[in-house]
Amino acid sequence: MLANTNETNQSTWLKSYYFTRFAVAAAWVLLAFTVARAMPSLAAIMLVAYPAWDALANFFDARRSGGLNRNKTQLLNFIISIVTTVAVAIALGKSMNAVLAVFGVWAVLSGLFQLATAIRRWKSGAQWAMVLSGAQSALAGIFFVKMAGGAATIDITNVAPYAAFGAFYFLVSAVWLTVSDARRRSAQAAG
Repeated sequence: MLANTNETNQSTWLKSYYFTRFAVAAAWVLLAFTVARAMPSLAAIMLVAYPAWDALANFFDARRSGGLNRNKTQLLNFIISIVTTVAVAIALGKSMNAVLAVFGVWAVLSGLFQLATAIRRWKSGAQWAMVLSGAQSALAGIFFVKMAGGAATIDITNVAPYAAFGAFYFLVSAVWLTVSDARRRSAQAAG
């Protein structure tokens, strides 16, 4: 019975966590494509806030899941996101190409840590979407680094699709867990 309670608590937490991550990322994307595109100061704040939010989210998720010491991939993701927050703030003083390069390195590393966390959590359900998200993040990071070395004009809208895909995967995971829990409750009630 205790195992079922722990699984239910973990599932409830993950649903809430994934829905929250979706909502924040979706709002960020909406602002990036509308208001921030024309307001460089807002775009700068948003670019610094994005990895800071990721760090905060990883911290709370790890705390809720046994702590940072027990969740090494989230500890590493937390650390790299804090370092990235500072690096983005510094890179903003140089160029948007530098910012995109920083985002690229971060996307690779955080994607790999997310993938590893999802594999570790596989039994929690809906982790296939997080595996895909982590892998796609790593690939997008490589693309960002390559794009940063080019001559194209770069702004916040170059990062926004990356955030949009992240939002999508968080939503898929949250909905998948919600449906799985409803099916499980229905089966328990029928049996």
